[in-house]
Amino acid sequence: MGLFDWIKNSGEKLRRVEDKIYQQRTDFVEIYQRNLALEKEITQRTEELHKANQTLLTLEHVWDMMNSSRPLSSVLETIVSSLHGEFQYLYSCIMQKQLDSDGEFFAFKTYLQNDFLMKFDDCTKTSLFETRINIQKDSPIYEAIENKKFTYFPINEDFFKLLFNDNYFPEKINELKISTLVKSFLVVPIVSKEFTGFLAVFSPREEPKESEVNFLNLFARQIELAITIANLFETVKKQAVTDSLTELFNRRFYEDALAREAKRALRLNQPFTLISLDLDKLKHINDMYGHTAGDIAIKTVAKVITKSSRSVDVPSRVGGEEFTIILPGIDSQGGLIAAERIRASLENEHVEIVGKITASIGVATFIEQTSNLDELIEMADKAMYFAKQNGRNQVKLADIPNEISWQQVAVDAFVQILDNHKIPFNASLAEDLSKKLQTKQEKQNGTSTKDLLYGVVDSISKSYASQYQEGTTKAKVQLASTIAKKFDLSKADVDKLKIAMLLYDIGNIMLPNDLLKKTSPLTEEEKETITKHPIYAAQQILKPISHVSNIIPIIEHHHEAWDGSGYPSKKKGDDIPLISQIILIVDSYFAMISDRPYRKAYSENEAVEEIKKLRGKKYSEELTDEFVHSIEDLKRM
Repeated sequence: MGLFDWIKNSGEKLRRVEDKIYQQRTDFVEIYQRNLALEKEITQRTEELHKANQTLLTLEHVWDMMNSSRPLSSVLETIVSSLHGEFQYLYSCIMQKQLDSDGEFFAFKTYLQNDFLMKFDDCTKTSLFETRINIQKDSPIYEAIENKKFTYFPINEDFFKLLFNDNYFPEKINELKISTLVKSFLVVPIVSKEFTGFLAVFSPREEPKESEVNFLNLFARQIELAITIANLFETVKKQAVTDSLTELFNRRFYEDALAREAKRALRLNQPFTLISLDLDKLKHINDMYGHTAGDIAIKTVAKVITKSSRSVDVPSRVGGEEFTIILPGIDSQGGLIAAERIRASLENEHVEIVGKITASIGVATFIEQTSNLDELIEMADKAMYFAKQNGRNQVKLADIPNEISWQQVAVDAFVQILDNHKIPFNASLAEDLSKKLQTKQEKQNGTSTKDLLYGVVDSISKSYASQYQEGTTKAKVQLASTIAKKFDLSKADVDKLKIAMLLYDIGNIMLPNDLLKKTSPLTEEEKETITKHPIYAAQQILKPISHVSNIIPIIEHHHEAWDGSGYPSKKKGDDIPLISQIILIVDSYFAMISDRPYRKAYSENEAVEEIKKLRGKKYSEELTDEFVHSIEDLKRM
């Protein structure tokens, strides 16, 4: 091959190498550009995924808030504060439609303090939170809420005019836009059964993205659900501490509040007054006009008490026609003035159907008259009974007690029963219960005397009836007292009833244990033995205790039936003491709603129906009716 041929061939080889290198370079450039595009897409997708995770976390946080029992305002504030990081919003809040005598307006339901809010507040002539935002019904904001449709507006003078009419400073708008970089105002409607308003969002962007709108709409639906759940929690919480008929506090809340106030008063050495109020002649109203009229009268009392009470007072309904008011920081003279104001207001109130109603009121003051809580309650109660028995429609200040209380009588009786081993009871437990009762007598602190007594009776009852539930004794005394007050019994008779309710069943412990647990029908001989338990209680256990001698006839006859079919003496009708009749119907009811060796417990409604069947037979017609109404009263409280 010649030189020229070699040069020619070498040139062609060189071109082929150059072409190959060029092609490879092109491929490399394409790969590089493709990698750049992939990296960009990965970054974008990662950002989107991060944002999606952020959104899910925000919604999860909302869900957690919704399932808490926190107040609605707290829930909404937490929810709104969680929104800001999502799309770099400058500010968000919730506006609610409200109504007053001047018409509809929108107001801040929740808000967060930050720099943006302070600068936005500077743009309005009055404080934002004192401003009635009157959004016209033909405005796009109002239409958006009505149609539940998302909308937004640029931040300019038109926006301020739409929201605040002329109540703003035009020269401040540009300053707000420059200093905060705010550009638009987003309106996300929030409409539920309990709430109408919108989520207001201030954004640094002129227009929202589609993903943003979707998220905010979803967020608003979660807020609607949160409002529903929070309102439900509030309703349930309120129902737990209020009486359904009057919306005053119920007995449970009153007892807790009284204990707290006593501790506070002792700590600060500051008195408080307890008012005990009883509606006069409720039984007469019920008999004459019906129980609907009685309920109207009770609600009228509640309305007058509420109107006369301060925000720190604790007005409660604690029985059928019985009310109490705790007056923190008030001495006896202030308590008398408050009680007289309630009495006079009630006397001047016209009640539908009934006409005029009155109340008897007792007043007692903690520290000033006694530092023992049980004694305070007893004193207020006794003063109220004195007012009732001496003409009604009057206020009576409690006297310093000069006689033994019913709790003290019961404590002394149980101490003697337990110490003298008058019942076949576990010696160690008897000693322990006796010590608790005697310690209570000496120290008068901690658990109330009443609750201690209820616990002792529960323990004794459980020793011969394992199915006996803790708290049953207290419930029995409460129901019996409620019934007694419907018959306008004297304070002394109600006290005897309370003592008898603690002692009436103690004779059961003298019966053979296998007899009480028997599941098959009783023989005639066994029935005869059962009928003796009132006699055991009265004669063997209680007769040696002199200070309960007036209770013995009540307990002896607590199984006598209205038609004469009871035991042990076959008494009938009005020959049976009313207190004994009350014990019988209460005892029957609680026996029915408790498990027995030979049957399962009845439901409360089933037990009431069974008692109704025995109206005019085992129980008097009047007592049966008042029992049923007392059960209804206690269910509502």
